[in-house]
Amino acid sequence: MAIRGYHAHIYFDPPELETARAFAKAAYETFNVPVGHFHTAPVGPHPRGSCQLSMRPEQFAEFAAWASEARGDLTIFAHGLSGNDLDDHTKYVIWFGQSEALDITIFD
Repeated sequence: MAIRGYHAHIYFDPPELETARAFAKAAYETFNVPVGHFHTAPVGPHPRGSCQLSMRPEQFAEFAAWASEARGDLTIFAHGLSGNDLDDHTKYVIWFGQSEALDITIFD
């Protein structure tokens, strides 16, 4: 199964919202990646506030090297896009920072 892209979800709690916005802005300015909506409460499988960055496969390695330092204390959940949502959120995952439990029951 080919990975056709990546999502990187910036996780944050309310006091970290401005830090998350600054990280997303820097990612946009550095990689020209689309920045999604800032959800201030859990949505989908994500356990807390999040914002999605979308990238092409050829962007991900450079983003990963950059994000590992640029994230500061933020947690970033990244995953491949294979076309299978369950696999994307369980098999094709990379955590920057502490991993967190996802609500994968939404994929049942």
